[in-house]
Amino acid sequence: MTISPNPQQPSTGSPETASEPARTEFGRMDTEGNIYVTDGESERLIGSYPEGAPDNPFELYERRYSDLEATIRLFEDRLPHLGARDIDQTVATLREAVAEPAAIGDLPALRERVDKAAQAGEERKVQAKAERQAAREQAIADRTSVVERAEEISQQDPERTHWKHSGQALRDLLEEWKTLQRKGPRLDKSTEDELWKRFSSARTVFDRHRRQFFSALDQKQTEARRVKEGLIAEAEALQNSTDWGPTSSAYRDLMDRWKAAPRASRKEDDALWARFRTAQQVFFDARRAKDEAADAESEENLKAKEALLEQAEALLPIEDMDAVKPRLRAIQDQWDEIGRVPSAHVGQVEGRMRAVEDAVRQAEEREWKRSNPETRARAEGMLGQLEDQLDRLKADIEKAESAGNSDQVQSLRETLATKTAWLDQIRSSME
Repeated sequence: MTISPNPQQPSTGSPETASEPARTEFGRMDTEGNIYVTDGESERLIGSYPEGAPDNPFELYERRYSDLEATIRLFEDRLPHLGARDIDQTVATLREAVAEPAAIGDLPALRERVDKAAQAGEERKVQAKAERQAAREQAIADRTSVVERAEEISQQDPERTHWKHSGQALRDLLEEWKTLQRKGPRLDKSTEDELWKRFSSARTVFDRHRRQFFSALDQKQTEARRVKEGLIAEAEALQNSTDWGPTSSAYRDLMDRWKAAPRASRKEDDALWARFRTAQQVFFDARRAKDEAADAESEENLKAKEALLEQAEALLPIEDMDAVKPRLRAIQDQWDEIGRVPSAHVGQVEGRMRAVEDAVRQAEEREWKRSNPETRARAEGMLGQLEDQLDRLKADIEKAESAGNSDQVQSLRETLATKTAWLDQIRSSME
């Protein structure tokens, strides 16, 4: 192939003209200005200077050789980062470029470099294929891990599940799935569809369990409202009674039934209790007003009530609630039968009795809170999660110790100590 470079004016100061031949290691120029390259055992015409040769007639062609060499070197440098398609396209382009280039230099050596680069490209294609396969297997493992963690959450016992934390954990797993899908290698459609189906199914099961749990809880709270509304109605029907003794006993019975009733939500339970307490207060305020009118109560009444107070105060501290309640009830019945004490002593004796009653009531409330199914379920849910976390932390510590990572071991042990303390605290609250 003949290439005519851009016309150049011959240099008047050149020692060589077009009538004088010139030669270099891999090329020559004849007296007519034709440029030849020595290509192995043959010689090819690659260009000419019909209007006069420049000072260095081979510079253009040697530069073309340098450009080819630079292109090959660039391919060699980039080869570890190229994919199969880029490798094949570049090798084809290079082979075409070095087949019969209009360039002066060691062309056989250049073709040999292209052959070696092509061989290295084939090796790189094999390596790239292995890397893609490894990346795909890792991507499948990562997605499978997300699915298995989601399934583990969905399979929790609904009565021991911390719904807020578990729901957030599932949302975090969904974001992790999206990140892996966006940044990781693409999986084949059947594999990805199967994994997504499992992940979606786990989320559906979790949502169904949550709806069922809170639906059952709502039913329990609705029943609690119904029961306590009935107790409030009974309390309001008694509030204007002047049959002091029996009515007082009836209110104590109502209080016992109130404590045994299921609990509504905290806000509703507080409002219901306020209504119940108000109805009681009407009666007891009226009874107190009647008692205060009887200023000349017998001193014997005061002595009898002080004796009962000694018996009541001897019940504290409470060790056996089942034994204390009937004894206190008997004391309260005797207390009501005795009647009023002198006005100057009412506050003192009533205050002492209230202190005993409050202590018993508080002990009952503590016992109720400890055995309340809803509270206990929440505590058991947190307890189960902490136990699982402690098991994973212990496994992580063993791995870090095996790897000789002392800093990680120290950090994991501190976390283990903190969560162990939480576990002990929850267990003690359930005892």
